[in-house]
Amino acid sequence: MTIHTITCTVNGESEVVEVPAHWTLLQMLREKLGLTGTKNGCAGGECGACTVMLNGAPVNSCMVLGVECDGATIVTVEGLVKDGQLDPVQAAIVEAGGVQCGFCTPGVLISARSLLDRNPNPTEDEIKEALVGNLCRCTGYVRIIDGIKEAAKLNEPVVIKE
Repeated sequence: MTIHTITCTVNGESEVVEVPAHWTLLQMLREKLGLTGTKNGCAGGECGACTVMLNGAPVNSCMVLGVECDGATIVTVEGLVKDGQLDPVQAAIVEAGGVQCGFCTPGVLISARSLLDRNPNPTEDEIKEALVGNLCRCTGYVRIIDGIKEAAKLNEPVVIKE
């Protein structure tokens, strides 16, 4: 088995990782870096549970080889929290009731954050388009979309009401 040493930035931290040539980015994140927020749903690029940002774009980490990430910048759901504060999209989706089992949530959050980084004031149709690769079986999408609309209005992280 061939092992490659790659250097990448994950959630703002420089990482040097030894990764087998056949491992996916998903495996590297979960098994080498202990970042288990990114979920393994289908392992075939269909469900979006493993979505992370790779060089600023959302990707299914189950479809990217870890060795392809040498020199890359990666953001996982763990990287959305800043200084102990939830990202506005995290807080807003929770407040809107857009979380139930939570399995799809990390991928939805990354897709939403990526959208809001590109387009701070998206239309509902643009939100739906950004979520096309994220499947949710629990909440449906109305509450998730409502949360993203609310997050677009926020300028700073918020604290969830108790």
